[in-house]
Amino acid sequence: MQEKGEHSSDEPYGLADSLRRHREDILRDWERAVAEHQPDGLTREALLRDYLPDFLERVADVLEHPPDEGRLAQLVPDEHTLRRLEAGLEPDAVALEFGLLRHCIQRRLAQAGGAASLSQWALLHECIDQGILRATSLYTTMRDRMREALERVSEAAITTQNVDTFLTRLLSILLECSVSVDGAAILLSEKAELRLRAAVGLGAREALESNIHLPLDAGLSGQVATERRPLLVRMASTHPKVRTGLVRRLGLRAIYSVPLLQGERLIGVAHMSSRTLFDFTASDKQLFRTMMTRALNFIVKAELLEREQAARAETQRLMSLVDTMVEACPVGLCLMDRELRFICINDTLAQLNGHPVVRHLGRPLREMAPDWVAARLEPHFRRVLEKGQAVCNHEFTSPPWQGGPEQHWLCHYYPVRNADGEVNGLGCVLVNITQQKRVEAELRRAGELRERLIGVVGHDLRNPLNAISISAGLLRRQEDLEPDARRAVERIQASAARMARMLNDILDFARSTTEGGLPVHRERVNLHELCRNALEELQVTYANQRLELDARGDGWGWWDADRLTQVVGNLVSNAVQHGRQGTPVRVEVRDEGDEVLLAVHNEGEPIAPELRSALFQPFRHGATGKASSRSVGLGLYIVQQVAHAHGGEAQMSSSENGHTVFTVRLPRGG
Repeated sequence: MQEKGEHSSDEPYGLADSLRRHREDILRDWERAVAEHQPDGLTREALLRDYLPDFLERVADVLEHPPDEGRLAQLVPDEHTLRRLEAGLEPDAVALEFGLLRHCIQRRLAQAGGAASLSQWALLHECIDQGILRATSLYTTMRDRMREALERVSEAAITTQNVDTFLTRLLSILLECSVSVDGAAILLSEKAELRLRAAVGLGAREALESNIHLPLDAGLSGQVATERRPLLVRMASTHPKVRTGLVRRLGLRAIYSVPLLQGERLIGVAHMSSRTLFDFTASDKQLFRTMMTRALNFIVKAELLEREQAARAETQRLMSLVDTMVEACPVGLCLMDRELRFICINDTLAQLNGHPVVRHLGRPLREMAPDWVAARLEPHFRRVLEKGQAVCNHEFTSPPWQGGPEQHWLCHYYPVRNADGEVNGLGCVLVNITQQKRVEAELRRAGELRERLIGVVGHDLRNPLNAISISAGLLRRQEDLEPDARRAVERIQASAARMARMLNDILDFARSTTEGGLPVHRERVNLHELCRNALEELQVTYANQRLELDARGDGWGWWDADRLTQVVGNLVSNAVQHGRQGTPVRVEVRDEGDEVLLAVHNEGEPIAPELRSALFQPFRHGATGKASSRSVGLGLYIVQQVAHAHGGEAQMSSSENGHTVFTVRLPRGG
């Protein structure tokens, strides 16, 4: 090899050698020159730099071995020109790059001091000129071809709304514009899969009938979807990534695949195939990529349109439901602006104002509503608009109007805000509560009458009942009573005691409803002793029933002794009445720290689940729900009221085997 500055006797070889030796210097000079002339141009990766080394090597070969006429046009790869044109450069920009390359070669070789004949320089210039001519010719051909194809694609996009139909037409246009393409297909991403949506050409019908679904990471399509870049397979029928038997049966060779991407989102994968070629021309690849870009835009727009249409349909459906609800709503509804003009109003409220709905719209409140309504409501409306706070549960009574009686109304007023949070209106909800007020008044009168009657009965019966009890006690002390007479007196005395308990329950019920609960007088009490004394007295009444006491721990607390005695009596009486004959009633008192638990156990029929929730309500009768001659149904109600008065709670449990427990939890107080 010759050293720098030496000259060969074979002149063509000397110029070719200099071109190879200074290739990298020429490339650097050219990059700087392009950057100066196109400072806002393409990035380094898109420059001719990637193809120049091969181009310069081909020029050197031509200088060494001049080809036949017409072959110089093949020096520059079409891929370069197509990539440059695809990136947006016009032919003059490509020509500028070649012109700068010519200048850089001349300057660098002149600096190197080499010698070359005019024929060599002429051949070098012809190589570059052929590159420019090839780029211009290819640009013109590709432009016309691309224009025709894209015009047809645009027409298809305008006349087609269905995605599958458009994709099929687009692929058909591809096949018509490129004789080397035998088939094409597009798969779209759906629910973590790639589904075949369109196919034309070789094997299209069979592929569509197969309804192909592929995982996103499977096969050739999965590789393109995963790597997110175009991929060329030169022998598809034997490629390991191709898993579709149809491809092998058709004997396909070249398959060129591109991903359809919207940013980072995968829309789908597109393929074009050939049964005769192992590779596609650069122009076919560019045409395919360009058409797939159009396909991607159409798909994205179709998705957006579909979502918009669905949203509009849903909005329309909801608005129809709202309109129906507003019109059918039995309460008055309206919206007003800041000037208190009606924006919308339903028929219920419009009829109250005495005008149709359409007449209200845009009219002020004082013009459409009666004077007394405007005078009463306008101050509240102004307050809502000024403070931006809702006014709820505003009640008022209207005077007799339109020939009818006075009416009672319940209103709610709330601010309506815009997207910035500013109050630009208000809403009003108006409810006629006249009937509810009448019902409330009737219930209140009935309750007062019932409580008055109970109180009168309780007080007026107490005096004769006391007389009966005292008289029975005096008779019982007489020593000359016959046995039958003594038993009759004891029955009278026991019945009077039951009547006294009933009257006490009735009076306590009346007191609890009128005074908001039973009054209690707390004192320091030992619940153990209280229960023991109460059971001794009850044992006399229930002589044939075994009563047991189980007292544990600390039983002291601050309670009303009389009320707790009443609780024990009511619970034990209830247990005796509903317990199984021959089984004991057990009273348990247990220390639980800050509370003392009082529980009464009995064995009997289990209490039905549907009765349990109502046991502590007044006028309920036992486990079966039937009235008893021994009770007016207030015993358990009084127990609960006493527990509440002490800050405690009464509860009940009943197992399937018939074990029933009534429990009262009592805070120690103090």
